[in-house]
Amino acid sequence: MLKALFRKKKYATVSVDNDNNYSNNIKKNENKIQDDIDNKLWTKCKNCGEILLKEDIKEDLYTCGKCNYYFRIPARERINMIFDKDTFTEYDKDLKASNPLEFPEYDKKLKKATDKSKEVEAIVTGEGDIKGIKTVLCVMEANFMMGSMGSVVGEKITRAIEKAIEKKLPVIIFCASGGARMQEGILSLMQMGKTSAALNRLSDEKLPFISVLTDPTTGGVTASFAMLGDIILAEPKALIGFAGPRVIEQTIRQTLPEGFQRSEFLKEKGFVDKIVKRKFLKEKLYKILYIHTMGSERYE
Repeated sequence: MLKALFRKKKYATVSVDNDNNYSNNIKKNENKIQDDIDNKLWTKCKNCGEILLKEDIKEDLYTCGKCNYYFRIPARERINMIFDKDTFTEYDKDLKASNPLEFPEYDKKLKKATDKSKEVEAIVTGEGDIKGIKTVLCVMEANFMMGSMGSVVGEKITRAIEKAIEKKLPVIIFCASGGARMQEGILSLMQMGKTSAALNRLSDEKLPFISVLTDPTTGGVTASFAMLGDIILAEPKALIGFAGPRVIEQTIRQTLPEGFQRSEFLKEKGFVDKIVKRKFLKEKLYKILYIHTMGSERYE
């Protein structure tokens, strides 16, 4: 009886995995929590790590309220930011890519890209008003296969330019692309020449073309229409170039300067005319359009 008073009490036991399994479970839970954050109301700034309410990001024109990092904007949101309300008329909205080379898994990737972006291709084109000035606008969709340029992207841009020539309207293209779409091979690369030729015809008609470079603008898009603007604007710290920095360093076997291929670096070297903060873009575009389409009287 006396020994029973000092006997250690027994509690329910729980089996515990070894340390590795325990760590893996913790990591999985952390990843799940992070997925819940990203996929619902919140997201994390890729620059400063701040957890931000998605609604606040949208109100701040898709920028971080803490460090002013620029998030990528869906094409439709960009159109709403730039065009006057209820003035946008879309071109070729049902034109979408096929699989002409029967590239493996390409159809599945197109379906996945459509589900993710809610667009049928990596660009939206149309016309509308910017503070009353009618303009043809092409906006690349980074959420569709990283804005890669396939045959349909080139075709939609070319048709939009031809429509601008027909209606005597200026053209603005917002570029955001990882380059030419490898799944379409030479058909993709041909769009570089086709869009450039269309812009040459636009120039012959003395109609202005404004290119706006956003993050990222790379590959065949940079090597064609993106750098052919009569005026080239860029958003702050946008990645702009043909090959990536790592490829260039490995090729020339040299360390690249700090900020290489960012919009500030390109402006310093004369490739970009002006860097414009997102909140001022509509006003800046309007001033340029006013000067070049409304006669010699300058906008004040």
